Amino acid sequence: MENNEHVVYILKCADNTLYTGYTNDLENRIKMHEEGKGAKYTRGRGPFKVVFREQFPTKEEAMRRENEIKQLTRKGKAQLIRDKLKEVMDFENSKEL
Repeated sequence: MENNEHVVYILKCADNTLYTGYTNDLENRIKMHEEGKGAKYTRGRGPFKVVFREQFPTKEEAMRRENEIKQLTRKGKAQLIRDKLKEVMDFENSKEL
């Protein structure tokens, strides 16, 4: 069975650093990070908070986006997170209740 969820995510670590990664199973990946079995960078830096996620139809597109995000400065990543949050808030506020 093929999993069609290709997600690029940014974690905020307990030490206030940001980690960008790719997965096709975000819930399981976060669990791995929490258990110290994720990326070497995240070991000992938990707990984590997912502050950004973007979904893609293909692994290739997700990997390309992950690479783009990893090239950003911390300031650039913070702006990306703010923009996504604003997009979500705008969407929530525009819903007809």
